[in-house]
Amino acid sequence: MSHFSKIKTKITNKPKLVKALQLLQYDVQENIELVNPLDHQHEKVKVDVSIGNDIGFRLNNDGVYELVADIQTWKESVPPQRFIERVTQQYAKATILDTIQDKGFTIEKESTTIENNIEIVATRWV
Repeated sequence: MSHFSKIKTKITNKPKLVKALQLLQYDVQENIELVNPLDHQHEKVKVDVSIGNDIGFRLNNDGVYELVADIQTWKESVPPQRFIERVTQQYAKATILDTIQDKGFTIEKESTTIENNIEIVATRWV
């Protein structure tokens, strides 16, 4: 019986997912088989992107990444849903930064508000 929980996200782009996790200062590995936590007897799960040996993301049949982790052994400083919110925010930031660069803009200022909103000011000389 599997103890790995799967939580769907809205993330669809692997390189931007990797970049988002790196922005959150995780050591990212790709194509990893998650470890059986606490010697639980359950199937092994292969993930596309991992931030450890027991937390990862895998692409589901809908083309969307899902978080795969054993919630019973969750060690992160925030609950799983908040973790997904943080990753999703950085995923959006990575997408915006790539778009800004592709369109020839320069980032003038980047800050985070008390409410944890990210503000980016970009300019482009014509």
